[in-house]
Order: sequence, then C-alpha cells, then structure tokens
Amino acid sequence: MNDLVRQHTALSDTDLEWLHLLISEWQLLSDLSFADLVLWVPTRDGTRYVSVAQMRPNTGPTSHQDDMVGHLVPRGRRPLLDAALDEGRIVREGDPEWREEVPVRVESIPVCRESRVLGVIARNTNLLTVRTPSRLELTYLQSASDLAQMIATGAFPFPGQQLDIDHLPRVGDGLIRLDSDGIVQYASPNALSAYHRLGLATEIVGLHLGQVTAELAPSRAPVDEALVKLASGWAPRGAEVEANDCVVQLRAIPLEPKGTRIGSLILLRDITEVRRRERELMTKDATIREIHHRVKNNLQTVAALLRLQARRMDSDRGRNALNEAVRRVGSIAIVHETLSQTLDESVEFDEIADRVLAMVAEISPGRVTGHRTGHFGVLEAEVATPLSMVLTEVLQNALEHGFGPGEQGTIEVGAVRTAGTGKAKETGRLLVTVQDDGRGLPEGFDPKQTGNLGLQIVRTLVEGELGGEFDMLPAPGRGTRVVFDLPVSVEKRER
Repeated sequence: MNDLVRQHTALSDTDLEWLHLLISEWQLLSDLSFADLVLWVPTRDGTRYVSVAQMRPNTGPTSHQDDMVGHLVPRGRRPLLDAALDEGRIVREGDPEWREEVPVRVESIPVCRESRVLGVIARNTNLLTVRTPSRLELTYLQSASDLAQMIATGAFPFPGQQLDIDHLPRVGDGLIRLDSDGIVQYASPNALSAYHRLGLATEIVGLHLGQVTAELAPSRAPVDEALVKLASGWAPRGAEVEANDCVVQLRAIPLEPKGTRIGSLILLRDITEVRRRERELMTKDATIREIHHRVKNNLQTVAALLRLQARRMDSDRGRNALNEAVRRVGSIAIVHETLSQTLDESVEFDEIADRVLAMVAEISPGRVTGHRTGHFGVLEAEVATPLSMVLTEVLQNALEHGFGPGEQGTIEVGAVRTAGTGKAKETGRLLVTVQDDGRGLPEGFDPKQTGNLGLQIVRTLVEGELGGEFDMLPAPGRGTRVVFDLPVSVEKRER
C-alpha cells in the first residue's frame, strides 16, 4: 500500500498512517457487513482512482474472486465513488451489479480525516445467498452501518491505538451489542457461551454487562471500576477477565455514528487454552534454564576439583594436563551459564568468545594479549558448545606453542557470518580465524596428521560434530593462522 499511495496519490505521510490504522481495523467492518471491501484513493491528478487495499469477509461469500489491489479506473466510470468522494457521504443508490452471474450490491463509504476525504471504501455484498436475516445478522448489519457512518465522519478508527491484529477477538469469536447505558441488547451464541464458562448462570440480555463482568471476576477490591467501564463500552480498550478457570479477552468499541454515543460493541474470545499453553511454555522455559544453571554449577565444581588435584601433583606434565582439563570444562560451563539466562536454546556467541579468550589468556598474564574482530552472532546450543571447546583448544595451543618463555605477542580471533542463498537459504556459513604473531609452525608440520591431543579434539569437533572444515597454515609475515569454516543456521532473532 505504501508504494501505491506514494506513486499515484498526493496523500501525506500522516494521511498514509491513518489509512494503515483503518486497514488494521476494517476486517471488523467486512465481517459485520458480510461484504468485500476495496479502498480506492484518487490519483495525484484527480482523473483516476487506484485501489490500494482489499479485504474479504470471514462471515460470507466473496464478491471479488480476483485481487483488486493496484487496479486503476478513470473517474466517471464508477459514479458511486465519485459521489462519495465529492459529497463526503455514504452512497447506496443504484441497482445491483452482475459479476459472473452473481448479483452484487455496491456501496461507497468516504474515508474522512480532519474533515478531508482521503479515499473511498467500496463495500461489495454478494446477494446470491440472501435470505431472511436472523437476529445475529441484523445486529451485524446495524453495527456495520454505525461503523460506516463513523468512518465517513472521521470518528473511526480510533487514533492512538496500538493494535496487535493477530491477537484481537474477531466478530465470529463472540459479539455483544450494548445500548448507551451498557445494557446488553444482543449476545451471539459464542459470546453467551464464554460468559457461561466464566460462571454466569442466567441469560445475559437485559443485564448491565459491566456490573456482571465485575461480579464474575474475582477481585480483592470492592468493585473494579475500570473493568466496569470497559465492559460497559465507554472507551475503545481491551482487557482480560479470568474466572472459574476460564480466561476471556474483551475489546470495547464505542458506537458514535452521529457524534453521540448510542451504544457499543464488545468483541470477546475465550483464550483459556491459549493462556494455559503459554503458562506451560513459561514453566518449560524456566525448567530448561534451571537445568542449564545446575549443569553450569556442576561443571564449575568439577573444574574446582580438578584444580585442587592439579595443585597436589608432583609431575609438571600431570599438572599441565589437569589444568588443560579445567579450561575445557570451563569453556562448556560458560555456554551453559549463557543458556541459563536466555529463553531459547540459542546464544549470542560474541560474549562467549570474549570470555573464552580472557580465560585462556590467564595462562600468560601480561605477555600475550587477545582481541576479537567481527561477529559470531546467534548460534544454536548444539553449535555453541563444541565451538567454545574448539576455540579454547586453538587459543591454548597458540599460547603454549606459539610463544616461548618471556615472549610477548598478540592473538586475534576473527568471525565472518554469511547468509545462505538458493536452496540452502536457511543455512549460512561461519568463517572463524585465530591468528597469532608467534614463532609459527615447525617445518614439515601437517595439521591433518600430526598434533597433540588438543588438535585431535579440534579436528574431531570441527569436521565430525560441526560438519565444517579445519586448517592451519603460516600467517602472512609471522605466526600461525588457524581457519575453520562451519555451516550454521540463519539467525532467527534477526528475521
């Protein structure tokens, strides 16, 4: 819609925002009218109309099988659009149109904002299934007429509302029509069922909905005045009512078709199952975080025991082996600590890489400094855990074998994240480099065949568990460059 409005019309950005607000609400008008809606806006030169949005009803058959968005029609071809735009009133004159042997009643509703007509809504009703309307249908149609009058005077939609369209109750979920005093005039079967589940044992028609709702909802205060006003339809707001192990979402829409409040619509939906599942997910998330927290504590305990044992070792070789084990366990503990603070099984790995770098640098305090460039981004737990161990091994190997006693230098950890394309668009690549300016690789060194236990662990994790590629080669100028290229999933949090 933005592109069509800016390309063809002279509407301002604030006018466009008003149209967006209207579009967020007009499913309500479409369902109440049992009709398709098409929004037409006059072009910049005033000689044509462009259709910028379309809505089909959930309550009845469509009258537009084709997509109308983007169509251009010259002024004069549809007189109802011209009359509504020029006169600023709802136009219903004329006989039904026939479209593919289907009779369609066409009406035009001007869209007004601050006494200006921005465009026209064409309301198209399929008359093929017209029959004697029920009380529910009559209530729907009367409510649709009131809302159309409010659109024509600029009183609807309500400015300043932030709506979550996907979670709002809809017409078919449940509808109650109130008079100006908040007395129920009509309640749809779904609405009545929802109030029965809340604990109402009688019919609801003729009762004051605000008082009934406040009495059903448990409250420590005498009466929740805000809830009474909301359920009485005094303001365009929403709330949830929980009682009798049932949760009902309410939304009030005041009706002021001629500037004076004549009543209101209450849309409602039973969301008991939704809230139950949300609570289960919260409990599951809390349990998972607690497990990660306990695993981290256990790993830290293991590391502390290994550290104590290392201090009692007489053999330098045995002491060094235990200290290496302490660092390996510590790198896994860092991942679990991070996972214990998140709501899903993925982590921002930049922080983990920095902490691993700091932990390994403790081997040579003040001699070798390390830093990170680039961003690892968000990684799944099954990638983050082995990758933290790989980093630990590579960094520890660089410190121990790249620099002699008393030598100083630097280690740089680099990360480049790329997105996949084509059939592999859900999988990207992570290129990690660890480069030092130390003494370099010994002559004839083959990282695929030779190396200590640490390099064997690296090869196993990178090529076996992570499905990536690993290599070690001389760095440009001086030192060693370690590279591993890994497949990683697309970052879900940034979609």
